[in-house]
Amino acid sequence: MNTALPPGPARRRAWEHVAALSSGAPLDAGLRVTLNFHPDRTVAGRPVLERLGEDGLYVSQFVTGTSNGGLTAHPGGDRWRWESRMFGARMSGLVELAAADRRDALDDYIEAQIHTPVRLDRDVEALVLDPAYRGTAVEAAAGRLPCPVEWHGGFRLCVEELRRRPGFRGPAYVELGAALAVDGCLDARIIGDAARAGRHAEQDLKKVWHLLARFGRAPVVLPAGG
Repeated sequence: MNTALPPGPARRRAWEHVAALSSGAPLDAGLRVTLNFHPDRTVAGRPVLERLGEDGLYVSQFVTGTSNGGLTAHPGGDRWRWESRMFGARMSGLVELAAADRRDALDDYIEAQIHTPVRLDRDVEALVLDPAYRGTAVEAAAGRLPCPVEWHGGFRLCVEELRRRPGFRGPAYVELGAALAVDGCLDARIIGDAARAGRHAEQDLKKVWHLLARFGRAPVVLPAGG
């Protein structure tokens, strides 16, 4: 990621605070960082990818209010409190400052905090989508972004396997996933459709997504004639 922009005073103080608490050598600057989000969700009634295309910037859940994990990125929330401790309260007042400013403005991963602007045309290697979005408005919106679009293997979870996992997030979310399944299976698009329909709590659908991401597998593609 490009960090050539000079840091502002609050960011510099936050970096200095973290550096004073840290040990060991810096990480390799060439390591990849993935920013995970649901491409078919809406913010203030507008699709996330549409906003990305217009703004040209990736913003955090403090701005969007959406998340793949907990929704505690607000003043007084759990994430706000531990980030305040991490950065020595150097950044705590900046949420209100940013809101008032009207100028242009799973288990084997290490979470990285990103505190610089993420520009799609400069900092993003690729937007990687689930193949469940092929031929949808998500693919069309992604094609208008100033970065390459790639596809991963996909997550697909059939109800038979889903019902074997009541202990992961709880039996209620297994039953919700089974009710949402189409032709006996779940994928990212199906959960996104349910989120936009608004008939289920977002946090409940998030638990179903956790099941899909943890236990889903890429669809098996048989060779021609096989």
